[in-house]
Amino acid sequence: MKRLDLETLDPENAAAVRRHVAAETAFDMEGTLATLTENCVFEDVPTGEVYHGREGARAYYREWWDAFANVPSASRLYVPAADRLIVETRFIGTHRGRFRGAAPTGRPIDLPIAIFIGFRGGLLTGERFYYDRATLLAQIGAA
Repeated sequence: MKRLDLETLDPENAAAVRRHVAAETAFDMEGTLATLTENCVFEDVPTGEVYHGREGARAYYREWWDAFANVPSASRLYVPAADRLIVETRFIGTHRGRFRGAAPTGRPIDLPIAIFIGFRGGLLTGERFYYDRATLLAQIGAA
């Protein structure tokens, strides 16, 4: 699969991604949730945890934002279909809040991550996250 520009996505879905990323990087919870379908699914593959609906997404974002204040950096986008997007990025942040029982260390994180995103009706149906959990735990000193 070759790397493609976001413009190759369905225009309604491309607009949803732009709104989503703008809200997400501003840590605007309500704006971020507004870009998701009501029955969205967030799947954290390394932990095996699945979060359902906007309230599940809220819990997922809250955990990561409170723990790391992470933002995506240097993203590459792949569009395998008009309603699918794969994002290869790095989450950059600082371990400033509790994460899965680990007390904040103030250590930086730079976590490579792949995110699979689906769309329906101009909204994201969810996100599936792939990252190396051992790398994250080592970076925060919990490994």
